[in-house]
Amino acid sequence: MKWRILVWACRLILGGVFIYASLDKIAHPERFAELVYNYRILPGDLVNLFAIVLPWVELTGGLLLLTGRQPLPASLILTGLMVVFGSAIGYNLARGLDFNCGCFSTSPEMAKETIRTLARDVALLVPAAVCLFDGHRRTSSRPQSASPIRVPDRPE
Repeated sequence: MKWRILVWACRLILGGVFIYASLDKIAHPERFAELVYNYRILPGDLVNLFAIVLPWVELTGGLLLLTGRQPLPASLILTGLMVVFGSAIGYNLARGLDFNCGCFSTSPEMAKETIRTLARDVALLVPAAVCLFDGHRRTSSRPQSASPIRVPDRPE
């Protein structure tokens, strides 16, 4: 019972964070594209595509995790995004760049708290790991169903 409560709380936290993070980016894709460009990682040709697609991936992953539909793929995607985000922030910190991460708001007035943002991303890996483990456990404990394709026996 305690495990189910922990998983529920982790799914609520991680799914909620990603849903919340996606909303402002979806509403302001042009401002989010500027923030993505400021990371100076992606080629210019990919910035707009990334800025449009990423928030929808975040929203979909968060919703799938909260609803319990496809928990393993949702956990894999969201954990992967956490690793990518943390790596991008760490990389820019190492380069000495001061930038707004665009994590929850595309507003130009947002504070540039990159060390704190990196720490938050690392901390979110804990609920992500719990969701991943639970998703894997659920998937591997399902009984394997027979193939839906039936091959007729050959006469000898």
